[in-house]
Amino acid sequence: MLPLTEKTVLLPVDMQAAFDSAPWPPRWNVNAGSNGLALLDLWRRLGLPIIHVRHDSAEPGSTLRPGLPGNQFRPGFAPKDGEQLVVKSVNSAFIGTDLDLRLRRLGAEDVVVFGISTDMCVSTTIRTGANFGWRMTLVEDACDCFDLPGGDGTVIPARTVHDVHRATLGFEFCKVVKTAELVGSAS
Repeated sequence: MLPLTEKTVLLPVDMQAAFDSAPWPPRWNVNAGSNGLALLDLWRRLGLPIIHVRHDSAEPGSTLRPGLPGNQFRPGFAPKDGEQLVVKSVNSAFIGTDLDLRLRRLGAEDVVVFGISTDMCVSTTIRTGANFGWRMTLVEDACDCFDLPGGDGTVIPARTVHDVHRATLGFEFCKVVKTAELVGSAS
């Protein structure tokens, strides 16, 4: 089991309002939000470090552009006093930010990640973090992703997209756990 210590940093990725409506496609995990909030509550109760990640898009027309309602955090996911925020404009929270430096300054050893979407910003952040030498953990049931178009006019269901990325991440880049495992380990 992953030890929850002051060296275990929680990294919620892109828990933003834009993903809750069009033009974003349907998602699959109705429990991602409640599981993510349970993780935030656990880290806050234990006084462990949290670094929130927000995507500030530079793309014209993006629902994630600063100043638009979609750029805001979903209810309950905004940083609280003393919690850090990393702002990114690409998929990885490590690229073009000082996340690696922040983790080093905290003396971090483990980085626990959840958010939207499993196959894009969560996956890219975990892969980059692992490449940088961090011990990464994916909380798979606190993640969500979208239905995606297949190459032949079909739709790849979001759950399938999630399952494939969870498997590839767990095979090479990180430990994969469920919310209840982390919450139960702290009880």
